[in-house]
This record gives sequence, C-alpha cells and structure tokens, in this order.
Amino acid sequence: MVQKNIMCPKCKNKITIDGNPGEKIFITCPKCDTKGKFTFPGSTIISDKPDDSSALEIAGVTKTFKDVKAVDNVSFSVKKGEIFGFLGPNGAGKTTTIKAILGLLHADSGKIRINGYDIKENEIEAKRSIGYLPERVSFYENLNPVQTLQFFCELQGVDKSVVKELLDEVGLSSALNRKVGGFSKGMLQLLGIAQTMIGEIPVYIFDEPMGGLDPRWVKVVRGMILKLNQQGATIMFSSHILSEVQNLCDRVVIINKGKIIAKDTVENLNNYLKIKPRLELTIPELNGKIPQKIREIEGIITIDTKDDKILITCEPSARINIISEIKNQGFDVKDVKTFEPSLEEVFMKLITKDEEENQ
Repeated sequence: MVQKNIMCPKCKNKITIDGNPGEKIFITCPKCDTKGKFTFPGSTIISDKPDDSSALEIAGVTKTFKDVKAVDNVSFSVKKGEIFGFLGPNGAGKTTTIKAILGLLHADSGKIRINGYDIKENEIEAKRSIGYLPERVSFYENLNPVQTLQFFCELQGVDKSVVKELLDEVGLSSALNRKVGGFSKGMLQLLGIAQTMIGEIPVYIFDEPMGGLDPRWVKVVRGMILKLNQQGATIMFSSHILSEVQNLCDRVVIINKGKIIAKDTVENLNNYLKIKPRLELTIPELNGKIPQKIREIEGIITIDTKDDKILITCEPSARINIISEIKNQGFDVKDVKTFEPSLEEVFMKLITKDEEENQ
C-alpha cells in the first residue's frame, strides 16, 4: 500500500490518498467537490513488511497465456473486516486473478499476500488463511452433510466435533440425515459455505455465491455473508447480481480486459461519474404531455414521459423542490418514486468509458 499527498487543482486543498502500484482511484475533493482520478505509478514493488490493516494484498500481478495478457499489472488490497466486491464482464480477468490468489496458478510477476503470508514464500500458511466457495460446488451425492464435512475435517486435520455446529451455523441442522444428492442449489451453497468455514478461516473468497438461486435462497446466503463478516471475517466476492454487491460491499473493484479500471465505494464512483437520481411522478391528467412551466422548474436536467408518468433526472438537492413546485402549479401527483443511481449504472458507464478510451 502506497500513501500519496496530492493537491486539488481548483481549491489547492491537500488530499491524502492511498492505493497500490498501478491502481487508478477516483477522487472527490472534500472542500470544493471537484472530481478527478489518480493512477499510482505502476511499479510491481511491494513492501517487504506486510500491511497489518490488509487481509489481501495484490500488487503488480500479471499473467499471460500464450500471447494474451489475462491479467495485466493488477493491484488492489482488501482491508481486514471488509466486504469487498470484485466485478467485471465475462473474460475480464476475474477468474485468473482469483486462481492466482488461491495459488491454483502462478502469476508471471507481482506479489500476493493473504493475511500477511506470501502465496509463493509461505504457500501453506497463506492457503490455510483463506476459504474459497466456487461458483459451482460439488460433493459426493451419496453422503449426508455431516459425513461430507467430517470428510473435509479429516483432510484438513480439524476435529470433527465442529461439524454439527457448522451445519447449525449455516441453517442446515434440519437436513443432517438427507443425502447431499437431494439438496437444492441453495442448500448446496450453504453446505459449501460451511465447508469453507472449517478451521476458523479469516479470509473468504466467494465466486458468484448467489448465482442461479431463487429469491429465498439469495436472502439466506446474503444473511450468511453478513453473519460471517460480523464475526470478523474478511470477504471478497464476485457476482453478476449487482444489486446484492451494492447492498453488501464496503468497496468494489472493477476489472476490464485484465486491468483494474476503478476501485472505490459505489457512492464515490457515482459522484465521480456524476450519475443523477431519477424521479417518476404519476400525473394522469397530463396525458403524456409536459407543460412548459414544468420543464422550466429549477433543478430538472432531463424530463420525459411514459404513459401517465413523467420521468425526471435531477440534482439530488432539487428533488423535494421539484415535487413541491409541480404540486403548487395545481397538478395532482398520484404517486412519487425515487430511483438512486445503481451499481449497474456505474458498472456499465465505467466499462463503456474504458472501452472508448482504449479503442
């Protein structure tokens, strides 16, 4: 982790930022609200001393397959106790990065530390510090969940007495005698989470933990992720369900074509991209037509109609005034809905922006 002092070009306010070599971060000046970005120098050097505040440190990691750079100088860190989202389109480099973190493949260059242990120099300790839930879990179908976890305890040298407690922890205590072959996908995911918890693991990587689950099981898995985090675990997960990432994650990193293109909180990324909130007002009497006096209300950026609704993009601070002004003009507003900028919008805008800049 590198710390840097920079100066706002507008108000000259000094801002302290931190990041990894090669990492691009988005900045909003706390004094004048000026937006900008800064890329740390792309050195692959990482300090010989582990960062005590980080559960995962990835610095300058590159992996090439034949002539294709699947991962290109990737750097980011995950703080202890954080829920961290790892996002990117298909083929962006997520899987390669995760495999490098897990020690399933060796990077061409760069450093990876898990809970302070270098994955190359202290491979056993590093791997003992991390639990991994793949997108598709697979277990022996003729075993029940107790037998399944006892098998993994034996492999890891952990006392089997923890098994029933783990199954109770993930909500599978009512299925102790059922064969795993009859489990639903949601139950298999919970069993997978229980398996990763064997040995009091401090760091977890979940790859698409909610993929293909119905809403009930999504809620259960979400609850387990939060529970693990509340118990002190650090969690990094990738998902295509961006609303879940937005609800759960403290920060997100977005990778595209093997390079990190953004890393920050969703709110800060949204502020940098200047994505505005939207209002949906139901006003049947307008019949799809927008009077000029509504168009002229201060704070409205764009306005459109759909059936008996008007759709408004506006400044966040203008929402209450816009609704009040429309009512004061005598219009009967039957319903009001507010839509905050979503992670999906941020994700799509950043990917599109990156594609345009690198054409």
